Amino acid sequence: MTTTPPPVWLRAEPARARRKPPLTLDRIVGAAVALLDADGIEGLTMRRLAQRLDVTATALYWHVKTKDDVLDLAVDGVFGDVPIPGVTDDWREDARVLVRAWRAAMLRHPWAPGLIGRPMLGPNVLARTEFLQAALVRGGCGGLRLAVATRMLANYVIGASLTEATWRQTADPEARAAARDHIAASADTYPTLTASGHLDDTRWSDDLLFEEGLDGILRAAARTGTQD
Repeated sequence: MTTTPPPVWLRAEPARARRKPPLTLDRIVGAAVALLDADGIEGLTMRRLAQRLDVTATALYWHVKTKDDVLDLAVDGVFGDVPIPGVTDDWREDARVLVRAWRAAMLRHPWAPGLIGRPMLGPNVLARTEFLQAALVRGGCGGLRLAVATRMLANYVIGASLTEATWRQTADPEARAAARDHIAASADTYPTLTASGHLDDTRWSDDLLFEEGLDGILRAAARTGTQD
């Protein structure tokens, strides 16, 4: 017996296949950063990245050729989280605000500081380096002194962030105390380290040390700028 179908108005529409969002560099960067935050550099593979994006490896390789490409894009993506401050009459404060935010971004993504030595040609990195150098130029730096001041600030924030991130990744709150006790137990051998509170975060916090070091570099940049 043939069954007459209900009127078209009473029939449910056939289910449509779910359309995937288009694969873009922005999506790739977002997924890569998430994987890197969760599992570090070793945990990022092209296969895992493709799985996270729900695409084939072939589709992923259409946009990025190697893992190095992904890492370069991810680092530049992290720099995109660093706000570019408004320009004020205080060049040192402008540089200070940028560098503080740079450090904060590095600490949110502890895998990033170790990659900064790679060629940094992404638009986010270059825009923030342009802002930093423009601030230093307003402070009187130029030529070789500008290059030196830029490198000092970059190396400082990268080194500080890498050291802090490494300590934090131990996930052992007693690790720093154990290091401090190790030095104190050999006070005769390391009298200056003991007296200075080396590795003693109960005496000098990482934030305080970073701010004092940053101020010292900016003062030095101001002095050298006036000597040009």
